[in-house]
Amino acid sequence: MRSGGFSGGGGYSSGRWGGSVGGRLNRERSSYKHLGYLAKLFPYIAKYKWILVICIVAILCHRGLMAYMPQFMKVALNDLADPNVVPETYKQAIGLLVTTIVSIIVYVPARRALRRLSISITYDLRQRFFSHVQFQGPSFFNKFATGDLMSRAVNDINMVRMAVSFGWVNLMVFVFTVVASLAFMLSMSPKLTLAVVIPLPFVGLVGFLMARGVYPYYRDRQEALADVTSFTQENLNGIRTIQAMAQEDHEIARFRESSTTYIKKFYRATRYQTFMNTYINALTMIAPMIILVYGGLLVMNGEIGIGDFTAFGAYLTMLVGQVSSIGFSLAMFVAAAAGTQRIFEVLDSEPEVTDDANAVVPQNVKGRLEFKHLTYRYPETVIDTLADVNITLEAGKTVALLGRIGSGKSTVLKAAVRMIDTPRNHVFLDGHDICDYSVKQLREVISLVPQHAFLFSATVKENITYDDPKRHENEVMRAANSAGLEEALKDLAHGIDTMVGERGITLSGGQKQRATLARGLIRESEILLLDDCFSSVDTRTEELIIDGLQKMRAGKSTILISHRVSTARHADYIYVLDAGNIIEAGTHQELLAKDGYYANLEKVQSNQEQSAQEKEKLLEQLNPTPAGDETQVAASTT
Repeated sequence: MRSGGFSGGGGYSSGRWGGSVGGRLNRERSSYKHLGYLAKLFPYIAKYKWILVICIVAILCHRGLMAYMPQFMKVALNDLADPNVVPETYKQAIGLLVTTIVSIIVYVPARRALRRLSISITYDLRQRFFSHVQFQGPSFFNKFATGDLMSRAVNDINMVRMAVSFGWVNLMVFVFTVVASLAFMLSMSPKLTLAVVIPLPFVGLVGFLMARGVYPYYRDRQEALADVTSFTQENLNGIRTIQAMAQEDHEIARFRESSTTYIKKFYRATRYQTFMNTYINALTMIAPMIILVYGGLLVMNGEIGIGDFTAFGAYLTMLVGQVSSIGFSLAMFVAAAAGTQRIFEVLDSEPEVTDDANAVVPQNVKGRLEFKHLTYRYPETVIDTLADVNITLEAGKTVALLGRIGSGKSTVLKAAVRMIDTPRNHVFLDGHDICDYSVKQLREVISLVPQHAFLFSATVKENITYDDPKRHENEVMRAANSAGLEEALKDLAHGIDTMVGERGITLSGGQKQRATLARGLIRESEILLLDDCFSSVDTRTEELIIDGLQKMRAGKSTILISHRVSTARHADYIYVLDAGNIIEAGTHQELLAKDGYYANLEKVQSNQEQSAQEKEKLLEQLNPTPAGDETQVAASTT
């Protein structure tokens, strides 16, 4: 688990924007500058611009028809109130009915199209988000936890969804409705219109000012939700460790603390939104009172008819509804801006490893891999992981890398497939700089079986054939047998078609390791990199795997990492690393003859009978470290 998880879900709030200090919300100064983030969404909207334009026109037509409906009521009521006019209310009723039907015919398809549009934009944004994450390197995932990325991909994109479609429509509808309503009201009574609209600017001003301050609350809420998501994801990944150490109650308490923090910040955002809506609704109630009092006087004085009075009320309802919703609309844009900022924090992260579009490399690879004076230091570390490393893998040969934990062995393999930002002019494939190959081409010809076995929640067969599910079953069984998985498959209920559960939880460590090895072997790539793939198997199974590996990889290049001399001795050449440096290199016999680190390791791991004193002496030679570290190093040699 990440150490940040022990902060009770508060790892993202401390020292960051929107954090909580002393129980009070630490907010930025209120402004609308954050709405500038929405400009990043324009390319996604532009893809559907004509659909959006048609929908906006259709909905404005719908609003125009609705704005005309009170005119039918006005004429009908005025005719009924005038004894000198023969009422023809049926005409007004038919007109109202026809207008309503046309309005519905226009409105329903437009709203459906807008909803589909919002789903399409969300789909495009989420697709880009997921695709972008696929090509990121270790520094990116050190910065963004998995749960945080999940929260951004789901919750933040959902916040954006409404604004990119309905938000702009609501803005257009707001302007159109205000203009149309005021136009009809002015045509009926300029004096009443002026009296009614006096409080409305104050409503809009309150909504405008209060919406400015809502951004920090939404941003803070989303950060807290990301903490909860991240905590839950990491906790469930480590559920077996939690149960094994009887820490269920402790984890429940930590989750309660994390979720409580989220609830508090969610409540703050909701409370602010509620107060804003309450103030706006209270102010909008002034306008109806003006109509009842002043409008009633005008009717009694004969300045306007009863129909005008009724229509005025309808137009006021439309107008007040739009003005009172300004706070909600602005809050929706602000919330979308908060989500957009978090989304593009990810999308604006450049991949650590990029392709050189102008490089020219051969399509056919023979399999010669060479590391020349390779020095590498991970970001935010103070010492070199690799220092002037020189390793040569001849085509069709096998090379073994040995060394204590942390000696840089895995980094060598990561440099070969550019899972780190491999420096130029230090790693060469068939004489060409490895940085000239595209990442896709490079990883097609070089297969890396990582140290930590990972299986998808699928069948054993689907895991082995992950790169090409259409492979013939004979290929699958050949790879499985070569990986020493044959006996294990017999113990599974459905053999190779057995579901292995999330992360392969139903299999043992050795079975998972052999399944991932089979996944690498079945590709039959020109170069195969094995990162300590035999650590969870016994020596008998190891010998079977080595035998199958030699048969299946005959004539192909292989680099394997191991802590066992019994594994390394099968290689054509062996390199021993320590603290990022190569301290010994040669064949098995040559290294034994040197009587150095490798020879002492072989003696410790062999079945020869030795006195405790001699074995202790050998361990001291293999581990010239402080006494506090002896247990760890001794364990790494066994």
